[in-house]
Amino acid sequence: MVTLAEVAQHAGVSASTVSYVLSGKRSISAGTRQRVEESIQVLGYHPNAGARALASNRSNIIALMIPLRTDMYVPVMMEIAIAVTTAARSHGYDVLLLTGEEGPDAVRRITGSGLADAMILMDVELDDERLPLLRGTEQPSVLIGLPADTSGLTCVDLDFGATGALCAEHLAMLGHRDIAVIGEAPAVYERHTGFAERTLDGLRSRSRELGLRVLHRPCEGGFDAMSLTLARVFDERPGTTGFVVQNESAVEPLLALLRRQGRAVPEDVSVVAICPDQVAVQASVRLTSVAIPAQEMGRNAVEQLIAKLAGHGAHDVVLIAPELTVRASTGPAPSAP
Repeated sequence: MVTLAEVAQHAGVSASTVSYVLSGKRSISAGTRQRVEESIQVLGYHPNAGARALASNRSNIIALMIPLRTDMYVPVMMEIAIAVTTAARSHGYDVLLLTGEEGPDAVRRITGSGLADAMILMDVELDDERLPLLRGTEQPSVLIGLPADTSGLTCVDLDFGATGALCAEHLAMLGHRDIAVIGEAPAVYERHTGFAERTLDGLRSRSRELGLRVLHRPCEGGFDAMSLTLARVFDERPGTTGFVVQNESAVEPLLALLRRQGRAVPEDVSVVAICPDQVAVQASVRLTSVAIPAQEMGRNAVEQLIAKLAGHGAHDVVLIAPELTVRASTGPAPSAP
């Protein structure tokens, strides 16, 4: 392993000069800095992480808390995680991934151990029990998600309230009056997970203004669960002609069941999905959808955190405006017989 002394000898400078170039704690002439950086590259030198942490009182690690639950769509969570990791590396930080459902214990472990300089938390609930700990520590943190009370917190998220409203507006514009929301698994609502609750609130509020009738049914996803859910929807509201789906695992079963029942999409029934673009365009009917901006959410969270680590971040709430892309799954409501 190449040492700092060997870099200094190769560059023709003192070991302390190499250290100052690496830490940026003292002004070094451009020529000297260039020689040191060239020697680092030629020799393949990597600073010892432990020594660097002791010297700077920094670990250069960001903890990402991302509970991987069976009732969540993991590909979206991992896309956000990859975006966080990529953005963090561009600022010289590595990411420590915490995937367990530890709740406050995970926050205590990070704040009490010095494992990481800062935290990003995902899967945020409206009354998340981790939040009092975040407000009580000086360690910087950012939420990817929105709790009920954002005071003293920095949050980044898609504006899910506006997303629900946008779906309602699109179906209303096409003449639909009875719409059904195929939601996430029941456990997601039982936990009062922020994104699901806010979508439903936004959709219901806008639907009241537009004169739409809304039926919400959580669904585990999969063919059998979707079959039971769809039967309930048409038993309760036979005139349903519009569907909003916020459950990636329910998308294809819903389309297949509608075909089996002889209901054509979009001639008889229109479907709007809140999902990644990849899910929308690869479905058996290309879906009108509001995309989940996973990469933008991950990058923005890191930028907010880096600003906090530099001492000039603020407690902000960044809501990304939703964008609806019209594809083949929505059309005018069928005329009443």
